[in-house]
Amino acid sequence: MLIDSHCHLDRIDLAPYQNDFSCFMREAENSQIEHLLCIAIDLEAYPAMLDLVSAYAQISVTVGMHPNVQDGQDPSVEELIALGRPDKVIGIGETGLDYFRSEGDVDWQRQRFRNHINAAKALHKPLIIHTREAKDDTLRILEEEGAGEVGGVIHCFTEDWEFAKKALDLNFYISFSGIVTFNNAKEIKAVAKKVPADRFLIETDSPYLAPVPFRGRPNYPTYVRYVAEHVAELRGTTINKIAELSTENFYRLFKFA
Repeated sequence: MLIDSHCHLDRIDLAPYQNDFSCFMREAENSQIEHLLCIAIDLEAYPAMLDLVSAYAQISVTVGMHPNVQDGQDPSVEELIALGRPDKVIGIGETGLDYFRSEGDVDWQRQRFRNHINAAKALHKPLIIHTREAKDDTLRILEEEGAGEVGGVIHCFTEDWEFAKKALDLNFYISFSGIVTFNNAKEIKAVAKKVPADRFLIETDSPYLAPVPFRGRPNYPTYVRYVAEHVAELRGTTINKIAELSTENFYRLFKFA
């Protein structure tokens, strides 16, 4: 059984499933997907996301606001705490820093990140971290705000082993997406070989970043198998072992799941 530790189920294309979410979920179950973590990126779409997945015990959710989102409500610590209390909400995020798509003064992004960390600490729930071209500030703020108290995951890992070691020291897990299957992802592949067996997760980030052989097409949680297969190949083991380890790691990190 496999777990997709990071997907956006409210954004996947349901056309191949007769635009029926229950039809998609039947395929996920038939594909041995045991659990899915549906990640929030803004508050405006959050109620509809909850409505979509609320009937499924095998789907958990997070609450948060993506660092690139500039429209809509920017949640306070208190608002994040209130939204994050239900048991179905097992993490806070995705949050973090992304300097690739943001220009000018990004103090607002750093403050949003700090708010999410403080909400996670108040709730004792782990963080889902997005970082792009902001690795030094990401690590600095995690350390300054004491994020290691709750830990979390560096999702869709795209950095090097030096960053991974520092994140691991801060009580964070490393999650590999379809990017690890790309031929040019040499540093990510190197990290996938080295990361401790009890500290990695696998994900799709669907509908984005489909793995080989679907690169460039819409992504689906059922494709997490291709991520698992590639990580198994890199680590010289079997997909069953990667499924076993990543599942154990997921439930250890996300205790409410």
